[in-house]
Amino acid sequence: MKKALVVGIDDYPSPNELNGCVNDAVEMAALLEANGDGSPNFDVRRLISSEGKVDSAALDDAIKELFSGEADVALLYFAGHGILDADTNSGFLVTQDARKPNWGINLSAVLELANKAHPKIKSTVILLDSCQSGYAGEIAGLGDGGKVSHIGTGVTILTACHREGVASEEGGHGSCTGIILDGLGGAACDVIGRVTPAALYAHVDQTLGAWEQRPIYKANVQHFISLREVPPKVAKEILRRLPKYFPSPSSEFRLDPSFEPDRGEEAERLRDIPVDDDKVIIYRELQICNRHGLVVPTQHEHMWHSAVYSGGCRLTATGAHYRRLAEKKKI
Repeated sequence: MKKALVVGIDDYPSPNELNGCVNDAVEMAALLEANGDGSPNFDVRRLISSEGKVDSAALDDAIKELFSGEADVALLYFAGHGILDADTNSGFLVTQDARKPNWGINLSAVLELANKAHPKIKSTVILLDSCQSGYAGEIAGLGDGGKVSHIGTGVTILTACHREGVASEEGGHGSCTGIILDGLGGAACDVIGRVTPAALYAHVDQTLGAWEQRPIYKANVQHFISLREVPPKVAKEILRRLPKYFPSPSSEFRLDPSFEPDRGEEAERLRDIPVDDDKVIIYRELQICNRHGLVVPTQHEHMWHSAVYSGGCRLTATGAHYRRLAEKKKI
């Protein structure tokens, strides 16, 4: 059972309006609700300013409900203003009724709820696209400026920027959320098609340049969960055959012209070597693995040359990893 609370606030009192947070929340909810094949994923509740007032009472109730009961995964996504109150060293998710010093929802309170929810909620993921959101996970009043982190078991936090950073908007989306949406859509998936929080962070981190806002990732987890699944890059049944094709991680699979029906300029030279249809099936599977970085030819630059000139291919480090998973029956 997976549940998600998706929050987006654009309609703050003038002159503090935002433009992309509701769009972000709507698209985030749509992606989280279903996997790439249309199968159900998260049970999503939306709380967005275009559909009703998102004040501190409403958001507080919704967050408490999210972290109540039992679930495999609870996910909180917030897009809107964030603030770090320097007087109290407290970070807040800013609601529409925010007034100093009651800016909205205290991030420490959110984390406390998430920490206490374990183990009834096995994993918690908090995604924050708001200014100064990197404060999340810190304990106010401890350490150098309150920068000691306390993240409970099973909790993962991904924020758009560090504790003193600014979360920018671009093209109708928060800059960070736009990249997260791209990652959830499949850009951050592994070979099997799983999108994990760590993979999302890597995708955001690689996309944002050194001069742009810097995302923050904090976690206290023993295993990575899948936030969404998309069609695998390599079919699982092919991955399960890797130990058959490569008896050991360092094995070389030998090819010859009977594997390749499309012989191009070498067709005349190879006319006396018949094509073996069973070998062609294997060869096509190895080509798929090659396209996604699991297999590389050994004596030649391309798989085609390895076939028509009787070369071979071997596993890459990534390929050896998936071969090991297949051997252990984890695929």
